[in-house]
Amino acid sequence: MSILLETDRLIITEMTMDMAMDVHRNSLDEDTRRFVPDEVFETKEDAEETLEYLISQYGSAEGPLVYAMITKDDSKNIGYVQLVPIGDDKWEIGYHVAKAFTGKGYATEAVMAFLPVMSERIGITEIYGIRLLENAASGRVLEKCGFETFFTGEGAYHDGIYEISKSVWRA
Repeated sequence: MSILLETDRLIITEMTMDMAMDVHRNSLDEDTRRFVPDEVFETKEDAEETLEYLISQYGSAEGPLVYAMITKDDSKNIGYVQLVPIGDDKWEIGYHVAKAFTGKGYATEAVMAFLPVMSERIGITEIYGIRLLENAASGRVLEKCGFETFFTGEGAYHDGIYEISKSVWRA
């Protein structure tokens, strides 16, 4: 396991193939289905296929760069934090915490620690946050981590046009 960083309660680490079952299970909750349906893995094999690709991206500057969130106290894989290229040399933050672990500040803790490390590693000074407007919890994470909203309204999101919010974090 190649650790990227540690926080008070989390280890942020590269994904490994032995995480496939956790990735599969963590993706099945209603929040993932609702807010990021393309990140739902119906089977362990679906998760393995995606993990192979994600693991191949470490060491590349192309991305996506996805890292597991592991709790320090009991070594549970509770989700991920990621940077995804969105074109024009711009990157977007992404994160998901499995339903059983939400509301405990894990996403905020992970994102806050991840931003400066990854912006320096990739050599960027801005990272974007794009979310469905109805995903209020994601909005709170972005706000707590210093993102400034610059757009709210209809916009492209995954497979359609929805009410979204766009924000930016600057190093």
